[in-house]
Amino acid sequence: MESGYLTVEQAAEYLLLESLAAEIMICGPQLVPDLLQTEDYARAVTMLGYSNPKEINRRVSLRMARQAILERTSPPSLWVVLDEALLRRPIGGTSAMRAQLRHLIDMSQRPNVSVQVIPFKAGGHAAAGGPFSLLRFAEYDIPDIVYLEQLTSAQYLDKQDVVDSYLAVMERLCIDAQTPANSIKTLKTILREA
Repeated sequence: MESGYLTVEQAAEYLLLESLAAEIMICGPQLVPDLLQTEDYARAVTMLGYSNPKEINRRVSLRMARQAILERTSPPSLWVVLDEALLRRPIGGTSAMRAQLRHLIDMSQRPNVSVQVIPFKAGGHAAAGGPFSLLRFAEYDIPDIVYLEQLTSAQYLDKQDVVDSYLAVMERLCIDAQTPANSIKTLKTILREA
């Protein structure tokens, strides 16, 4: 989930599936994905679409609570590919963005979290069409799901050929992106420059 503009009802299905996933793969070409956002960054992103303080607080609290899945005894594997452009866009201001970059560096050093950065020099990339998430499940009776979120709606795609297409895009992105180790170096460079 990237935008946070969905209603609670629209997001409920995704939240359940996310909590059951063994592996979560996210392509974030515009925003840091919810599971890796700091509270200040999440607040700034939420304020782009909402002005009611109560609604903003509720949505930010939900994002922060969702991150608990990464702290579980058996957390899901999280694999995130980020466009360098979003790392240089100071959402929430310089201070909030610096804290967000530090948080990404810290999170990317966890054994269950991989962060890769697609550098500007890579040019165009396979995710130019927008963000998506792939949820994979350990249970054989739950099909893998591609989640696409738009401003006010969402799509769940589970046909195997469609899921395979998105998996292929994710694999291409990971080839075009820097390795996780080099991505940490890039994050540290961007932090120094911020």
